[in-house]
Amino acid sequence: MDRVTAATVFNRICELGSLSAAARALDISRPMVSRYLDEMEKWAGARLLHRSSRRLTITPAGEKILEKSRALARLAEDIADQGTQRDVQGILRVACAHSTATHILGPMIPAFLARYPALRIELEINNQPVSLVGERIDLAVRITNDPEPGAIARRLGECVSVVCASPAYLQQYGTPQTPQDLTQHNCLHYSRFAGQRWQFNDRNGEVITTTISGNFSAGISSVLCDAASAGCGVAMVPEMEARAAINSGQLQRLMPDFTPKTLGIYGLYMSRDRQPAALRLFLAAVQQRLAEDVPAAS
Repeated sequence: MDRVTAATVFNRICELGSLSAAARALDISRPMVSRYLDEMEKWAGARLLHRSSRRLTITPAGEKILEKSRALARLAEDIADQGTQRDVQGILRVACAHSTATHILGPMIPAFLARYPALRIELEINNQPVSLVGERIDLAVRITNDPEPGAIARRLGECVSVVCASPAYLQQYGTPQTPQDLTQHNCLHYSRFAGQRWQFNDRNGEVITTTISGNFSAGISSVLCDAASAGCGVAMVPEMEARAAINSGQLQRLMPDFTPKTLGIYGLYMSRDRQPAALRLFLAAVQQRLAEDVPAAS
């Protein structure tokens, strides 16, 4: 088997924490991921991961190999890059929501364009779904668990949410300890969702759904985050959106024993056939950006 590919697969398993997640991210089968992992362990002559029904744990040997496999993947990418740079040109039209542009795509695009200077990227920011064909969009990046039908949906990563409120709000109204407590609080929510239900997993993996209500809604997570920082109420927003306010003390994470439902981050495009080099490389760059931006445990 291709050892460079095996190294890439091993890297993705370690980044995402499961073989199934790596299979989805790389768009290959779960058995193929297992075969590449077996190849890496044969090549290293050691067990790299401890596998159980619940989780994967990297071994000390795996930690050392991971450093080398990442270096190998970067070297292979640089070599391949020399041959593809001349093919990465023209216009790549990408659509995404405001928070995705601010926290995911915007920070990575300058380096991507520096790497492929003959390419031009047009970023269309729209919080509503777009028509890939009708609006001539090459790629839509969407945070959802239900990608729109009619296009290929490639899972690029995960969007982790947090429930948070300002210290001033919590001092005045108290701190919710469980999802059920949220019914007694002013919850700031997304205006485009008809039914306002927040879903959580407890420490045992049980799903808990709570109906919430509040006096303010908005279609952009940054507005909800700002309102929460100003003491308006409790918000559930992407961790990447709230991170700066949490780190500065403007917002406080709530209910550590209950994890908000995780959403997928998908790249939507029309065809796998004759996929332009720019699209293929941009998808890989977004995946890498998301893998490097895994939030720290609270």
